[in-house]
Amino acid sequence: MATAAVGQLCSTASMTHNLAQCRSLVQKAVSAGAKALFLPEASDYIAASPAETVALAVPIQTSPFVLGLQAEASKHKLPINVGIHEPTEEGKRVKNTLIWIDGRGSIAQRYQKLHLFDVEIENGPILKESNSVEPGNKILPPFDTAVGKVGEMICFDLRFPTLSTRIRDLGAQILTYPSAFTVPTGEAGHWEILLRARAIECQSYVIAAAQVGRHGGKRMSYGHSMVVDAWGKILGDAGGIEQWDASGQVPNIITAEIDLAKLERIRLEMPLRARRDIIDIVEK
Repeated sequence: MATAAVGQLCSTASMTHNLAQCRSLVQKAVSAGAKALFLPEASDYIAASPAETVALAVPIQTSPFVLGLQAEASKHKLPINVGIHEPTEEGKRVKNTLIWIDGRGSIAQRYQKLHLFDVEIENGPILKESNSVEPGNKILPPFDTAVGKVGEMICFDLRFPTLSTRIRDLGAQILTYPSAFTVPTGEAGHWEILLRARAIECQSYVIAAAQVGRHGGKRMSYGHSMVVDAWGKILGDAGGIEQWDASGQVPNIITAEIDLAKLERIRLEMPLRARRDIIDIVEK
């Protein structure tokens, strides 16, 4: 078994402030003996408007936030999975990406969010991610890590089970959903239900690092960073806005033991053999 650490924080428009928060989470993960640290979507910054989101983006090679985490990963020999922004080639939008920084401090993997969050909730938030974000166009194949074979997705990707099933078919043992989930959908139960559903139907661990609290203006995130095992059991929950405020808004981690032998036993004892041979056959 190997220990995974999952961080929870509240990113602002200041990369310097956010890097300091993430550095504190690195220290906590190291102290906990973690073999990898998973951080939320948009850990580098959360802006107050689409225009500011685009304006703040810098190339990954020169990002002080990314360079700072690369140094931390190298110093502690700790792989870090973290969500960031990157500018697009034309500079009118950004890429919402998830990078894997290995224990040498190198960027070993990169995934660009496929499904964008365009929503208008009655008496709730109106968010049009497509106004400022360019969608990705390919799946990242699962890759080997010290905690297991990881398949990466981001936030709104959670609502598309065919994507997670495909990544599971490619060999994933762990599915990631770093997020900045909205409060109304979180309070409706969607966050926990969807995370547990993806874990059960894919017979995989689910690791979901989440933003929490008030980012400025009307933007708030639900929190409840979570780890779910392949049987659908919640192994850790970092709590929501109430706990965040009560803690003095101190970034925190949860940890979980990733037991790949248990995962394989679940898959062996309850094999899921989808009938892909008839998936396109519809009775007329």
